[in-house]
Amino acid sequence: MIRDAASPGDPAGGGAASSDSALARVVREESGRIVASLTVALGNLDLAEESVAEAIEEALREWRGRGIPPNPGAWLTQAARHNALDRLRREKRYRAKLALLADAPVSAELADADERLPLLFGCCHPALSPDAQLALTLRAVCGLTTAQIARATLSEPATVGQRIVRAKRKIGAAGIPIRIPEEADRAERLDIVLTVVSVMYTEAHLVAGGDASADRDLAEDALWLAGVVADALPREAEAHGLRALLLFHRARENARAVDGELVLLGDQDRRKWDGMLLADAHRTLERAARLRRPGRWQLHAAIAACHSDAASPADTDWLQVLTLYDMLLAYDRSPLVRLNRAVALAEVEGPSPALAEVEALDLRGYYLWHAVRAHLLRRLGRDAEATEADLRALELTANEAERRLISARLAR
Repeated sequence: MIRDAASPGDPAGGGAASSDSALARVVREESGRIVASLTVALGNLDLAEESVAEAIEEALREWRGRGIPPNPGAWLTQAARHNALDRLRREKRYRAKLALLADAPVSAELADADERLPLLFGCCHPALSPDAQLALTLRAVCGLTTAQIARATLSEPATVGQRIVRAKRKIGAAGIPIRIPEEADRAERLDIVLTVVSVMYTEAHLVAGGDASADRDLAEDALWLAGVVADALPREAEAHGLRALLLFHRARENARAVDGELVLLGDQDRRKWDGMLLADAHRTLERAARLRRPGRWQLHAAIAACHSDAASPADTDWLQVLTLYDMLLAYDRSPLVRLNRAVALAEVEGPSPALAEVEALDLRGYYLWHAVRAHLLRRLGRDAEATEADLRALELTANEAERRLISARLAR
């Protein structure tokens, strides 16, 4: 949130660049909550998104000329509400909703963060396909672009765009409620919500053309959102499991990226891991375990805990990691989980059985499949095939740090 306001006629003392930077921060921090608040009030996601988009355009012009307002988030919220009112006045069939919105109390403060939760669950309604649920939630609640969603979900941008359009139409046509479901109906949709937050965190580390440094704003948003869900649903063990997983990942961030270069887990300086975040992660995972409702996010977090407990790579309890992956397969048999299991299998039983597992997976369009395969082939002494696999991985990744890492392996 922007704390300091510029005086009228002095756009933050730094002209358009300063006001544009402030607007970018406000949009990242507040647009999802404003969309959520308007969607809950109106029951119309398209109208909410369009009203917020218009408000952002207005802010771009106004703030450049008159300076950043004292409360930028409240300014954007109010502008979006006015845009929604104007649109509703032009559509007679929405008169009832107009009265509802007009009578709603107007506060100078922003809507509470928890207002994202009903929109999260609305986007994850069972009437929508899993792919549509994920794409729509990443767009409407998290603010990711179509291109970002496509990279995060291994999909084509055009396909993602179509999913979002169809999902919005279905929400309107079917009258899908924007609310948190009762406990009996919550489990399936909660898993999609948690998947969305996980993908959001992952996307922060997959910036096309970027280096190894994460988009810290997006990563922090994902970690914050995981905390919001866990705090709002304290009896949901899986919500705590995901939060623990992201805390384990966040704790390693300073060692994962050094001067813009990517450092793999086995090569990281573990003294740089954040001990306070690791302790918080362990406490959160223990809280989830006490609820005695196991699930895939808790198992992912338990695997991360195994790595964090090892004083060095050689101390990693790979048999425990492999056992946890075997347990995870009961909840999630996705190719990505099986690819990660193959890495653990190679440490326990050797590269040959692991390579057989990898080659049985349909992931030839995914760069990490080729990178893992190259590593296993090289361990087997099949260097020419390993080089070919690394070259294919290099073609498929857009992140510059990953490209440099693969190129360095090829050079060796």
